Parts: sequence; structure tokens; C-alpha cells
Amino acid sequence: MTDKNSVHGIEARGGVTAPEGFLAAGVSCGVRRKGLRDVGLLYTPSERTAAAAVYTTNVVKAAPVRVAREAVEAAEVRALVVNSGNANAATGERGLRDAYEMQRLAAEELGLAPRQVVVASTGVIGEYLPVDRVGSGIREAAASLSRDGRSFAEAILTTDTCTKEAVARVEIGGATVTVGGTAKGSGMIHPDMATMLAFITTDAAVERECLEATVRRAADRTFNRITVDGDTSTNDMVLLLANGVAANEPVTLGAPEYPVFYAAVEDVMRELARQIARDGEGATRLLEVVVEGAPDEGAAAALARSVAGSSLVKAAVFGEDANWGRVLCAMGYAGVGFDPESTRISFGPVEVFAAGAPVPHDVEAANAALAGDEVYITASVGEGPGAATAWGCDLTYEYVRINGDYRT
Repeated sequence: MTDKNSVHGIEARGGVTAPEGFLAAGVSCGVRRKGLRDVGLLYTPSERTAAAAVYTTNVVKAAPVRVAREAVEAAEVRALVVNSGNANAATGERGLRDAYEMQRLAAEELGLAPRQVVVASTGVIGEYLPVDRVGSGIREAAASLSRDGRSFAEAILTTDTCTKEAVARVEIGGATVTVGGTAKGSGMIHPDMATMLAFITTDAAVERECLEATVRRAADRTFNRITVDGDTSTNDMVLLLANGVAANEPVTLGAPEYPVFYAAVEDVMRELARQIARDGEGATRLLEVVVEGAPDEGAAAALARSVAGSSLVKAAVFGEDANWGRVLCAMGYAGVGFDPESTRISFGPVEVFAAGAPVPHDVEAANAALAGDEVYITASVGEGPGAATAWGCDLTYEYVRINGDYRT
């Protein structure tokens, strides 16, 4: 659910270069087919940076994730290099060497130390990275850096049908602070990270401890509440990079301005999460599930994610069939106790279940609530303070087609 300090007026254009002091570029070097952009570079000249990140929970972690973690822990991050079309995952020692080589090449072009560059990759698992081609792309991207982040947003895509960007602007200590974000993700999307990359930038000055707490909490309330197909990838990462160019007093966890800063970050992440869910592979509808009245936010989130992730619920949404039994069933196996006798379920404005029994309702109106581009399912499970939202999409024939020949 939205924090009470939530920022309004999120902009859908601008991405990672909307905050002052960030440059980016995206180019094509032949990793992806058909001349699509596949190498992206993000850079800030500022030396006042702080960075924090969260990574995939998959036991199988791609080489770039390991290299990125080392860079973030070194606490000097000023750049990011990313490729699409090849995940550089399950590629052994060669894959690790290739990830370090990407880092080294980008650092050389930007005049940085390798530890100042985060590496990310996304694409097919189990294929070696064509480092020569990626290196050519890095050199071209370094020569093309600008304040226009659109080419960077295109360079990180795989099966996505569109770029994903969001921007928020707030006042902190008399200074205008901007938070911008760019993400990719379409398939292999599930809570506890997904096959997604999200890069969030801000020109605010922020203490590192504050940044770390912010990215963990905001990712848990946004990216960890989306699901497309129940698969969690090997390459996922959410990076939050602050460069201090706004020259505000550094934001700390205890500062009066912190709730405003946090809300801007969470709102940008939430908008990106919604865009990822809406662009799920083969999807025709965004599904938003709201659970209220739970004992706490964690319980509400578990219930909401279970409904949003149910293949039966997702198929019913695709078929415009307001089958509330599937919603109740998904809540029942979420691993959270609740009383069905105190539960109410609605499709859009149409209540279909309450007090343990069906509610007489207009079936055509309930089905019609599933026919729009955005579908809303609401469940109230009691009088508790816990509330949470999860996002997903419908399950279509096209999803099977896309994933049936993903490599070919």
C-alpha cells in the first residue's frame, strides 16, 4: 500500500538521466538479433556518490551479480555497464573473467578504477559472453554519453515490448531533488526478485546506511510484490545510486526529510514494478490485488502475492471469468492464517464473496470487471492493520509461444 508520504505526479519519461549529473548511452554490438541495442552505460562525474543494491535470491547467481556485489561493497560506484541478450550465467570461471573484463573495459573508457563500475547482464543462460563485441559496444557507448537516457532504457531489454521509466521530484532542505529509474522485465518474474534489472538514480546527497535501508525496504514493497510466471532468475538486481549533485544536507535515516526522500524512491520503484507486470510476456492485462485487514503488512503481502501468482486466477482474468473460488483457494495456501468467515472478495466494484458464502451479484458485471486493461481484485480478511498490494498479469497463449522457442 502507498506510504502516507507518497509522492504524487510520477513522470513516466526521463529515467536514469532525469536527476542532475547522470549521463547514459545505449548501443548495438550484435549480442541481440536484428540490430537491437544491447550494451548500456550509465555514468556520473560526481565523486560524492553512494550506492546500495539488492540482488537475486536464486542460489544460482550469474557472474555479473558477483562482480556487482563486490563493486557496491567497495563504496565508490560511479558507473554501470550492462548488456542484454546474454545472461553470462552458469558459465563457470570463464563467465567470471568475462564479467571482470566488462568492468575493466568500462572503467578504462571512463577513467575510473574497475571497483567503481557495477556490471549487469540479462538474457539467455548458459552461453558464453561475446566479450569482443561487448567491448566494442562499451567503447561506442562511452563516446555517446548524453543526458538522453532513452537509448540506455532500450539497451537493457530482452523480451520486453517497451521501455520502462519513471521520475519523481521532491523538495528536501530547500533543494529540488530528483529520483529517476529505468527497468527491464517481462518474463521469469516472481517475488523475491525476478528476471529484472532496475537502476534507480538520484541527485540527492544520501548517507550510505540510509541508502541501503531505503533500497531494501522499497524493493520489498514493490519489486518483491510482482509476479508473471512464478520463476525467479539468476541475474536480478536493483541498484540505487546517489551522486549528491543537488547539494542538500546528506539525508539520514533519522532526518526530518527522510520520509519524503523514501517516498520518492518507493513511488518510482512502484511505478516501474507496475510497468513490468503490465508488460508480462504475452500479457493483455495488468492485475492488481489488494489485501486489507490482515494482522500485519507481511501477512497481507503473502496473501496478495499468492493470488497474483496463481496460474488459475491469471487464466481466469484472461478469460474474463470472475471465478472468485480461485482467489479464495490461492489465499488458503498462502501460508498465512485467516478466517474465511470474516473475508470479503470483490472484482472491481462487484462484491462476490462475504462471510464464508457467495454473495448474490450480477455475474456479467463481475466478468466485465476483468475486461479492461487493468483488473482489480480486493480481499478484506478482518479488522487488522495489515494491508498490501501485489501486481501480476493474465496468463495467455502467447506466453507459451514466447517461452517455447526463447532460444531459437
